[in-house]
Amino acid sequence: MKQLFVLVAALLIAAAGMASAQAQAQPAAPAQEAATLASDPALEKRVNEIGLELRCLVCQNQTISDSNAGLAVDLKNQIREQLQAGRSEKQIIDFMVERYGDFVLYRPPVRATTVLLWAGPFVLLALAAFGAIAVVRRRRVEADNAPQLTEAQRRKAAQLLQDEPETSK
Repeated sequence: MKQLFVLVAALLIAAAGMASAQAQAQPAAPAQEAATLASDPALEKRVNEIGLELRCLVCQNQTISDSNAGLAVDLKNQIREQLQAGRSEKQIIDFMVERYGDFVLYRPPVRATTVLLWAGPFVLLALAAFGAIAVVRRRRVEADNAPQLTEAQRRKAAQLLQDEPETSK
């Protein structure tokens, strides 16, 4: 049981360290995007709002608004162009889903193809809990079924312990 706690603690520390390192490692914005940011603030606000709904296909744990990956920059430029062409936010998101699938959505809808994304973490958590309970119960049963010493064996062990010579260091 102690080993399980040590393992869980080590995993939590590692996850916290990775999250901290990732938060500190934010690359600078590419120059190709800087020129478009200054042109129209209202347009950029709409691009960022749509970008918050779409997942970066390179980073996968960031929205394209938060990502500076080359593909994310390209997708933001594509959103910008489509907005300038008069397409609505829904049309742009539908276009991205048609092109890249539900995976591009940062919050994919619950469907038969995405149910694993939504239920997977809960299923894994439940399996881990049942596994931990099974291990604890099995160890408890093994401890209860451990062979017990008879009174004669206890006396013999006590006598052997008393007769041991002391060692000096």
